[in-house]
Amino acid sequence: MLRNTSRIAAAVLGSAALAATAVLPAAAAGHGHSPARHHRSAVVLGAIQYDSPGRDDHSNRSLNAEYVMVKNTGRMPVNLRGWTLSDRAGHTYRFGNVRLGGHSQVRVHTGIGRDNRWDLYQDRRDYVWDNHRGTAVLSNDHRRVVDIESWGRGHRH
Repeated sequence: MLRNTSRIAAAVLGSAALAATAVLPAAAAGHGHSPARHHRSAVVLGAIQYDSPGRDDHSNRSLNAEYVMVKNTGRMPVNLRGWTLSDRAGHTYRFGNVRLGGHSQVRVHTGIGRDNRWDLYQDRRDYVWDNHRGTAVLSNDHRRVVDIESWGRGHRH
């Protein structure tokens, strides 16, 4: 009886360890982040254009060429009301009543513009994302970090 209990316990522990190793690469594949540090969400950061192409002349065109993509990787729509996109320097963009459909994305521009289904504008007159080293942080409406992306030399989450 004791031998059977030990075998069952070993099989259960082995299965749990195997399941944990199968899940880890899938969670880390997206951005290389530690899954334990972030609240699990279908909404994640996508491509980040932190260095506006061309001269940084502070024109609205140049400011709007700097952007962050926010993607819903799930099937269900998500309302981003109250979510924030910020950098380590404290620049924060708060989402209004934005419905992000399943398997869709929205581009959050730095400059001034008219929000629509595909593009949102922070309405700033200065650059947010550092060209050389920076971090973008996406938090949900409960202030939980759901995704972080860093770039540049010596970046860390």
